[in-house]
Amino acid sequence: MTTAQIALITGANKGIGFETARILGSGGMTVLIGARSEELGEKATAELAGEGIDARFVRIDVTDEVSIKAAADRIGAEHGRLDILVNNAGITSTDASGSGRSTPPSRTTAAQVRETFETNVFGVVAVTNAMLPLLRRSPAGRIVNVSSELGSLTLHSDPSAPVNRVNLLPYNTSKSALNAVTVAYAKELADTSVTVVAAAPGFCATDLNGHTGPRTPAQGAAVIAGAANGGAANGAFVAEGGPVPW
Repeated sequence: MTTAQIALITGANKGIGFETARILGSGGMTVLIGARSEELGEKATAELAGEGIDARFVRIDVTDEVSIKAAADRIGAEHGRLDILVNNAGITSTDASGSGRSTPPSRTTAAQVRETFETNVFGVVAVTNAMLPLLRRSPAGRIVNVSSELGSLTLHSDPSAPVNRVNLLPYNTSKSALNAVTVAYAKELADTSVTVVAAAPGFCATDLNGHTGPRTPAQGAAVIAGAANGGAANGAFVAEGGPVPW
């Protein structure tokens, strides 16, 4: 086994995932750049390596269990364990206009919801289950699920909360479900060396939202990296300002 901490970040070829890898790698970790595209994954890996970071591309499609198993087998063979898993890969749904950002729930199709859950929820479960044996080999394994304040039922129920105005059925419900997934794993692993948390990077300018967010990917990644570095207790849901209500 290597002595440096090993961190796998899914969807790490761009945006918040890439910046999370940069922060963790700059701190001395070996970062595994998880991406579906070999071309984009290798390009991101080369950029980080050029900065002196120990970055290595790992092909993984979170909606493809064959790909997930191959990634887990490779990590086990090359590193012997996994210290940090950042479930960052995520999508929004698309509507007829291609935006996916303004369709009211009553005009949202079940297919749109299903598509979003496939990556944002089912993909997280599949990757977590595949990587958990490797995380259990770490003296202090951590799973960080990249969530959003848009998954908070408490905030959505508060008419004065800014997120109350953002009524995106597929994305919001997928993040609420992801929060429930986080709690379920945190309960199961409470008496083990593995910690499970949800972290909200905030509204960052990424491809996910057409680069409309006021925060930078690096600012959002700082929240994720902080949780990965032990800045949150098992079962917590945190953002830059502290705990987020469920």
